[in-house]
Amino acid sequence: MSRPLSDQERRKQISIRGIVGAENVAELKRGFNRHLHFTLVKDRNVATPRDYYFALAHTVRDHLVGRWIRTQQYYYEKDPKRIYYLSLEFYMGRTLQNTMINLGLQNACDEAVYQLGLDMEELEEIEEDAGLGNGGLGRLAACFLDSMATLGLAAYGYGIRYEYGIFNQKIRDGWQVEEADDWLRHGNPWEKARPEYMLPVHFYGRVEHTAAGAKWVDTQVVLALPYDTPVPGYMNNTVNTMRLWSARAPNDFNLRDFNVGDYIQAVLDRNLAENISRVLYPNDNFFEGKELRLKQEYFVVAATLQDIIRRFKASKYGSTDSVRTMFDSFPDQVAIQLNDTHPAMAIPELMRIFVDIEKLPWNKAWDITKRTFAYTNHTVLPEALERWPVDLVEKLLPRHLQIIYEINQRHLDHIATLFPDDVDRLRRMSLIEEGGTKRINMAHLCIVGSHAVNGVAKIHSEIVKTQVFKDFAALEPEKFQNKTNGITPRRWLLLCNPGLAELIAEKIGEDYVRDLSQLTKLHEFVDNDLFIREVAKVKQENKVKFAQYLEKEYKVKINPSSMFDVHVKRIHEYKRQLMNCLHVITMYNRIRRDPAKLSVPRTVIIGGKAAPGYHMAKMIIKLINAVAQVVNNDPVVGSKLKVIFLENYRVSLAEKVIPATDLSEQISTAGTEASGTGNMKFMLNGALTIGTMDGANVEMAEEAGEENLFIFGMRVEDVTELDREGYNAQEYYDRLPELKQAIDQIKSGFFSPNEPDLFKDVVNMLFHHDRFKVFADYEAYVKCQEKVSELYLNSKAWTKMVIRNIAAAGKFSSDRTIKEYARDIWHVEPSDLKIPPPNEPRDAVEDKTPNGTAA
Repeated sequence: MSRPLSDQERRKQISIRGIVGAENVAELKRGFNRHLHFTLVKDRNVATPRDYYFALAHTVRDHLVGRWIRTQQYYYEKDPKRIYYLSLEFYMGRTLQNTMINLGLQNACDEAVYQLGLDMEELEEIEEDAGLGNGGLGRLAACFLDSMATLGLAAYGYGIRYEYGIFNQKIRDGWQVEEADDWLRHGNPWEKARPEYMLPVHFYGRVEHTAAGAKWVDTQVVLALPYDTPVPGYMNNTVNTMRLWSARAPNDFNLRDFNVGDYIQAVLDRNLAENISRVLYPNDNFFEGKELRLKQEYFVVAATLQDIIRRFKASKYGSTDSVRTMFDSFPDQVAIQLNDTHPAMAIPELMRIFVDIEKLPWNKAWDITKRTFAYTNHTVLPEALERWPVDLVEKLLPRHLQIIYEINQRHLDHIATLFPDDVDRLRRMSLIEEGGTKRINMAHLCIVGSHAVNGVAKIHSEIVKTQVFKDFAALEPEKFQNKTNGITPRRWLLLCNPGLAELIAEKIGEDYVRDLSQLTKLHEFVDNDLFIREVAKVKQENKVKFAQYLEKEYKVKINPSSMFDVHVKRIHEYKRQLMNCLHVITMYNRIRRDPAKLSVPRTVIIGGKAAPGYHMAKMIIKLINAVAQVVNNDPVVGSKLKVIFLENYRVSLAEKVIPATDLSEQISTAGTEASGTGNMKFMLNGALTIGTMDGANVEMAEEAGEENLFIFGMRVEDVTELDREGYNAQEYYDRLPELKQAIDQIKSGFFSPNEPDLFKDVVNMLFHHDRFKVFADYEAYVKCQEKVSELYLNSKAWTKMVIRNIAAAGKFSSDRTIKEYARDIWHVEPSDLKIPPPNEPRDAVEDKTPNGTAA
C-alpha cells in the first residue's frame, strides 16, 4: 500500500507533484465514492480492483473536463493559429498517473486513496497501456502532445483509434509469440466518442472530367467516428485534444445486395469497412505495401482534413459553407505537421479539396498547400521509405493518382528549366519511380509539397541533406532543417522517478519541470559528497524495487548491487542486440576461464519486440534467451552474470526499468539511428551511456562532454570508408580469438544442444549479409565495456559522472523541440498563458503571449 505522507510532507503545501490539502483530499474521496456508487449501485464490498481503478480514473477525469471545455472555448474566442500533428501512431502508454501529475493532483490523490484503504500502485497497474504505436515515432508523438499543451499551443493530435494496438509479446520456450492487444476490452475512461462529428471517407470509384472540373464518383463510403482524449499541459489548466478516428460502415453499406437476397452477407461485409481501424501494423522501420495500410493512411488524412477545414471555416466565417475567396489566410491559421510519410496522402487530398470542391485555381491551391504542410523524416533505412505501387493507388484513390501525376509533371518541368538535358536528375527527383513496378516515392511527395523538411537529430539531418535527399536539398537548401527529438520530463522523470525528481527540486527548485535547461544548476553539486550519496541512494532504491519485480516475474534471483546493463528497444539488426549478446557470451567465457577475474557482477537486461514477419529479429530473441538459459543456470557463474529478456516491453515497463538502469546501451551502427529517445530517457534518469556516435548520442556527448559517455566504434565516415573498401567479416573472426570462440559456440549448438543448427541463419547473416557490421565494432565495444566495469568499481566517480549527465540533459526536453518547431516551422509563439481553472471566473485569464494572441 502507498505510504501516508509524513508531517513534513503535509506541511509542504506545494511540490512538483501537486498541492496536498484536507479540502482537496476530501473532495477526491467524495468523487471516488460517487463514481464507485454509479458503477456498482450496490455494496462497496463487492467492488473489484478494476472497479476502484475506474472510480479513481473518473474522479481524476472530472478535474480535466472543466479545464478541457475552458481551453476549447478560449481557442474558439481568440482564434489562434492551430497546429495539427498527423501521425499514424500515438504510443501514449497509461494516462491516470500522467494526468494526476499534470493537474497537480498526485499528492492529494495518493493521500485520498491511502485514506480509503487502497493501494495507489495496485490501481495504476490495472490500467491498460494505450499501445497505439510501434516504438520511437509513436512515443515521440505522445511526448509532443504533452509539450504542446504545456507550452499553451492550440494543438491537436490526429490519428487512428486502433481496436488492437501493438501486439502483446509472450516468450514461450525462448521464442516470441504474438497475442492480440485487446486494450479496449474493459473500456477506456479517458476517451469520449463524438458521433456528431462523424465524417464520410471515400475509396475506389472513378473520375469524371466535366466542364465544371473533375468529379470522383461511384465511390465506396466509410464513416470516420472521432474519439477525443484530453491532453493536459503541466499545471497551466490547458487541456488540448487528441482526436482518433474509428472506421464505421454506413447503414446502407452493401445493402443493395439485400435486393438479391443475401442480407446476412451484406451485414457481414460491414466488417470490410470497419477493418480499417482494427489493428496497428506492427512494423517499425519497414515498409509493407498492403492495401489495408494505404486505406488506413488515407482514412486518417481524409477525415482529418475535413475536420480542419470545418473548424477553419467555423472560426473564420461562423459558417461551413463554401466561399470562393476564403482560403488566402489558411496557412496563417493552420499548420499541419506530417509525422513521417505515413500521412503523405494529405498533400494530394488537400489539393483535391481546394481544386475539385472549393474550385481554387491550381497555382493558388498549390501555394496554400505548400505553406500549410511540413514534413518530419524519421529514418534513412531504405527498406523503411514508403513507395506505393501506382496501380494500387489508381484502384483505391484514382483522383489522387491524377493529382500526384500533375504535381510531378509541374515539379519536373521546373527541374528541367533549371537543369536542361540532365535526364538522370529528373529520374532521381521524380515522385514516380519507373523500372519494374511503377511506384510513388512518398518522401519525394512530402518534400515537394511542404515548406519545411526536418530530420530529428543533427547527424541525421545532415545525412538527409547530403545523402538521402541530396538533389532536393541542393535545390532548396532553406527548406531543410534539424529538430533534435526530446522527451517530456513530466512522464520521464516526475512520473517514473519521483525520488530523483524530488531530490533535484530540493537542490534547484521546481521550475526545472517546465524549463529543463535549469538542470545545468546541478553542476554546482558535482563535488558535493552529500548530494553524491543521495543520488546513489535513489538509484539503489530504484534497483532494489526493479530487482523485486524481476524476481517476481522471471523467478531469477537478481543481485541489486550488480550493474544493471540495459538494452531495451525494438529488436532490429541495426540496433545491434546481437553485439550485446556476443559481449555477454564473451563475459561468460571469461568467468568460466577465471571465476575470480570478473570484478563487477552484471545483470544484462535486453527487451523489445520483433515485427512478426521479421525472421532475423525473432532469431535474435531466441538466441538471447538461449544464452540466458545457459548463463543463468551455470553454477560457476552464480550471481556474477545474469541475463534477462524483458517480455512485452512497452511504455509502462519502460517507466520501471529506466530509473533502475546503470548502463544504457545505444550501440546502433553509426549513421543508422535517426535520433533515438530512449537514450535521452536513460540520461535524464541517471544512467551512463555506452554508445556509438549515432543519432542523438552525438549531441548528448556534446552536451555532457564525450568523456562523460562511453563512446566507441566507427563513426559515420569510417562506415562509409568500410563500405567503399568492402566489409569482410571473416577477417575479424580470424583475428579476434574471443569473437571466434563466441561465434563457434553459437554455430556448434553450445547454446542449443538439442538443435545444433538452430542459429545457422544468424551466423550466416553475420558472415555474409551483415549490413550493420557487428564484427567491425566488436573489439572496440568489448574494450569499452572493460572501461565501464573499471569505473563502476569506484562508486563515487561513477555517481559524479551520472550527475554531470543529468545536469547536461536539459537540451533533450520535448518542450525545447516543440519551441523550435513552433518558431521555425509553424510560425507561432509558445505561451505561458494560464487559463483559470473551472472554479474561477473566466475573465481571470492572464495572457503573456506576444501581441496577446494565444499560440
